[in-house]
Amino acid sequence: MKKLFYILALSILYTSCSKYQRALKSENISEKFTVGTEMFDAGKYNKANSILGQIVPKYRGKPQAEKLMYMFSMTLYHTKDYYTSSYQMERFVSSYPKSEKVEEMAFLAAKSYYNISPVYSKEQNETIEGIEKLQNFINTYPESQYIAEANILVKELDYKLEKKAFSIAKQYNRISDYQASIKSFDNFLLDYPGSFFKEDALFYRFDAAYKLAINSVEWKKQERTNKAKSYFNSLKKSFADSKYLMQANAMIEELNTILKQYETKS
Repeated sequence: MKKLFYILALSILYTSCSKYQRALKSENISEKFTVGTEMFDAGKYNKANSILGQIVPKYRGKPQAEKLMYMFSMTLYHTKDYYTSSYQMERFVSSYPKSEKVEEMAFLAAKSYYNISPVYSKEQNETIEGIEKLQNFINTYPESQYIAEANILVKELDYKLEKKAFSIAKQYNRISDYQASIKSFDNFLLDYPGSFFKEDALFYRFDAAYKLAINSVEWKKQERTNKAKSYFNSLKKSFADSKYLMQANAMIEELNTILKQYETKS
């Protein structure tokens, strides 16, 4: 019985493969469409893509073109060719605005850029474009079934940009470029006022200003010390129970000691 089942399975596999190979080499576009559709429905997206890609130009303007473009775009998405899938899906949206698939295509065109968004440490061009495309989808289809997921994806991409900006500012502090660090944290706090990293940013801005002050030449030390104190106050105002409070209090005591020297001199 097992042997019979094995032979039957091999027979089906062989028939399927030979059918695919015939269609791939065939000049008959109707055969390609039929077999390509079968491959697509079976979830064999690589094979479906190979066949359907051959006939896309030949079906322009024909009744089957909408279905073909949908399947072809989806094969690109499922085979992780996200740049091309986004492009083809956006073409689908503009070509078939009344299609029942238009929302799905518009969403996946934007999600394609979410999928190619790199790790936060790299250039974030695709991340920025992904946010723009997803936001455009949200604005265009506010009642879509994909809205909840689209909002989640936007938040994830925003977080990636926040993490990159925070990391850059912190890196400046690490390499002792304190002025650049302070400026970067200032910009970060303006750009991302509700950021997950806000407490960390406020502390490390204070930390950079503290290090700049205590290492300053004499004629700049008083001004920079007062500036560092203002950053400490910003941290304490926003996070009265900050996880950095013990360390920050020790730093502010040192800054107050420096300022007392100037009071004595005056």
